[in-house]
Amino acid sequence: MYSFKNDYSEGAHPRILEAMMNANLEQNEGYGLDSHSLAAAASIRKLADRDDVDVHILVGGTQTNLLAISSVLRPYQAAIAASTGHINVHEAGAIEGTGHKVLALPSPDGKLTPSMIESCLKEHTDEHMVQPKLVYISDSTEIGTIYKKAELEALHHFCRLHDLYLYLDGARLGSAMTCEENDLEISDIAAMTDAFYIGGTKNGALIGEALVIANPLMKENFRYMIKNRGAMLAKGFVAGIQFEELFRDGLFFEMASHENQMAAVLRKGIEELGYPFYSDSPTNQLFPILPNPMIEELEKEFEFYRQYAVDDTHTAIRLVTSWATPEAEVQNFLASLKQLSVR
Repeated sequence: MYSFKNDYSEGAHPRILEAMMNANLEQNEGYGLDSHSLAAAASIRKLADRDDVDVHILVGGTQTNLLAISSVLRPYQAAIAASTGHINVHEAGAIEGTGHKVLALPSPDGKLTPSMIESCLKEHTDEHMVQPKLVYISDSTEIGTIYKKAELEALHHFCRLHDLYLYLDGARLGSAMTCEENDLEISDIAAMTDAFYIGGTKNGALIGEALVIANPLMKENFRYMIKNRGAMLAKGFVAGIQFEELFRDGLFFEMASHENQMAAVLRKGIEELGYPFYSDSPTNQLFPILPNPMIEELEKEFEFYRQYAVDDTHTAIRLVTSWATPEAEVQNFLASLKQLSVR
């Protein structure tokens, strides 16, 4: 059975494994101060077009979100997120576990707008309530949609006007930035957010997320926070080597482009068979709405998640392509779907 469950089922791109093997017997500085981690950070600063950002390479997305958000909020402050946001749905209360409430806002497309945030601010008016202080967004979102440059600019302007931090979860930033609809550069994100991260785990690395901090208030003593939360790897070079290779010559974007291309083939084939989608996703996560009996048949050949029950007889499933998805498996899925459609 071929799996479309996620984009981290495979190990890592062979070039990354080769780079790790080549460096295997080197002696490196520990705790992310090695030459590979420093070279990776330099490459990311170049993409960000900023020499003043701090770069910390961490292990996973939940850990990165927890560290970034909890490091800057006061005990009485809260994060604002879309109701589908990862920190609200899929992190086992990690943010709440640090003492910070997540204020979840309903969103039809997984994105936040200034008007949504403003309504939340108006509901939290005094010291008897938590104080909204940080806006959490994802690109791509948890339902595959992306932020356009004008949308990020509007959020940036609103957050500055209301003295809010703007933080972007980039677990699937590669897919977002290489899809046809995208008009953002990493330099735009660095200019318009207080912090964001570039996801490696879901884009061809074994492990790793590169947290980029632009706001000086979030930079201060951040390595203390990393150590305090048990996130400082003695062998930090293991992650550093991977990001060094990812950004050596565009491998990161090459892999993300492939997963989007495979998703585009899936999307077109499903559309041609007449099935709708739960969200308008131009990235590597697709949510086709299918009849439940058809889903049961597809589950005999493929692995995927049942994501949202649309009604009593239809469900939106989630199909995710990766840097390693073969087009032959995409075509196999479409062939099976077509065969079931004519029964």
